[in-house]
Amino acid sequence: MKLTQPGSSPKGIFAGPRSQMSKESNQMDQESNQFSSEIEGTTATDVVTNETTAAPSSSAPDIRALNERIGKASQFIDLLRMELNKVIVGQSHMVDRLLIGLLGNGHVLLEGVPGLAKTLAIKSLSESIEGQFSRIQFTPDLLPADLVGTMIYNQKSESFSVKKGPIFANFVLADEINRAPAKVQSALLEAMQERQVTIGPESYPLPSPFLVLATQNPVEQEGTYPLPEAQVDRFLLKVVIGYPTKSEEQKIVRANLSPEGLPKPHPVVKPSDVIQARKLVKEIYLDEKIERYIVDLVFATREPGQYGMGHLSQLINFGASPRASIGLGVASKAHAFLNHRGYVTPEDVRAVAMDVMRHRIGLTFEAEAENISTEQIVTEIMDNVQVP
Repeated sequence: MKLTQPGSSPKGIFAGPRSQMSKESNQMDQESNQFSSEIEGTTATDVVTNETTAAPSSSAPDIRALNERIGKASQFIDLLRMELNKVIVGQSHMVDRLLIGLLGNGHVLLEGVPGLAKTLAIKSLSESIEGQFSRIQFTPDLLPADLVGTMIYNQKSESFSVKKGPIFANFVLADEINRAPAKVQSALLEAMQERQVTIGPESYPLPSPFLVLATQNPVEQEGTYPLPEAQVDRFLLKVVIGYPTKSEEQKIVRANLSPEGLPKPHPVVKPSDVIQARKLVKEIYLDEKIERYIVDLVFATREPGQYGMGHLSQLINFGASPRASIGLGVASKAHAFLNHRGYVTPEDVRAVAMDVMRHRIGLTFEAEAENISTEQIVTEIMDNVQVP
């Protein structure tokens, strides 16, 4: 029982005419473009269907005015991308996902082999935003106090003082998070969720904005502590990054061997600008049709038989949690903000669906035995759930 690999002919449970899938894909793109053209210049009550109760027209946003406001407020995104592109060659997908996590007030789990600019990306991002950056190398002998801080006894004053740990920064790189024991992982994930750390009897809030980029090495699994599903679920996005292209790698070699060295990004945004942008992201209009589409995508992982994909029931052990629905809404709004729009289209949802859902679906032993991945299941779901 195998899923269709990209570029190969359909086999087994997904056998079917390839031309039909191509037509459906083109139809989805046309419907998405049609949705974009219809929604511009209207109010929210114009777009909401008559099946559900719409909000009063006095409280409905003016989409055109909102679109112009978001377009002006999101101009700093282009400045950020320009600064990051000075240092990072390629990896535009990873950079955009970091920005989505930053704007959506979420955290990002990166999976990739060493040497793919993960550390350089988040360090450059922190320098571009005038934020504090800290890197924590997770090891098997790491203790929670090494991460969050501890109480230190001062003999002169005969009292305890607080020594804050490296987690008190705007941008935290948790390198190889799966190499630390469960108690250290729990300490980090608690700080990510609560945005505060308890040291002794007192709780200390973490700085804002606060973004954790955790990395995992998919190659070496000896001596590691894999993150439980409940803890992985707390990450807004899981991004799998690959190798650069030949031309990109040639540019990387040239930049690293130049006498001047790698260029350094200049601060172009303040942390207060990011906090203000987060408020604007929440104002981006999400139509009820898009809400239903998001819910359908998530429910298709739980009850695939209701969407004509009963064969997936044998492959999915458990479906995505409600955090996936929330994450899809937040990430699609942030993706619209990156594209200078004040409303969400189905294409925004489809662009972030893979990174939001790939780590929230559990596979059965049958799926693992057939080397079926969550990425293939999410792709199959997006190809079959009707786009508004």
